Amino acid sequence: MGIKVIATNKKAYHDYFIEETYEAGLVLTGTEVKSIRAGKVNLKESFCRIKDGEAFINNMNISPYDFGNRENHDPTRMRKLLLHHAEIDKLIRVTEQKGLALVPTRIYFKDNHAKLEIGVGRGKKLHDKRQTLKQKEANREMDRAIKNVNR
Repeated sequence: MGIKVIATNKKAYHDYFIEETYEAGLVLTGTEVKSIRAGKVNLKESFCRIKDGEAFINNMNISPYDFGNRENHDPTRMRKLLLHHAEIDKLIRVTEQKGLALVPTRIYFKDNHAKLEIGVGRGKKLHDKRQTLKQKEANREMDRAIKNVNR
């Protein structure tokens, strides 16, 4: 069936150098899955944390399902991530290093299962962010020049 990307966290790529990525499943309720399928999810201010040997995502905002009843979910509740034990151990060792954080980068459906891509990111300084913006602008200018030459 393939991958259907629901939301990406562009701010994560702006604020961090993403060194590694991991794919994790999510423990969700029915109304949460329906809201995600409708595209009502926001990863902007979310972060991942490992607690008692289990991985969790905090502040991921999944809007309440429009047609839900009184059993609707809390939009920003802490949700458990499904990772292999060896991956969790590796993430614990990685995040103990100074300056590394677990950042959710995108949420998608893969074979009808909701998946979250987690990046291990090193924080960018202000001059790094400026350099990235300059590089993007230079790439855009080159693409425009190539497009105009080919006309």
